[in-house]
Amino acid sequence: MRMTALAIFAIGSISAAVPALAQTYGGGYPVCLRVYGPVSYYECSFTSIPQCSASAAGRAAQCVVNPYFANAYQDRPIGRRGVY
Repeated sequence: MRMTALAIFAIGSISAAVPALAQTYGGGYPVCLRVYGPVSYYECSFTSIPQCSASAAGRAAQCVVNPYFANAYQDRPIGRRGVY
């Protein structure tokens, strides 16, 4: 019984220690720069494709639309209280 409990505890501890993956894109800007190299990364700090393209010029990089931006700042619908 102790061995079973110890085995379950060990498996639970090991599975909890695995790091979680972070979100690739940032949600604050509509355009991201995908930079290729030994360490590839996304830099989401551009408001337009031409602005991103100017930063990507001469680099191993590509501008992409941020898929998480569409609903990032969606306003809540305004409801009226007491009116049905």
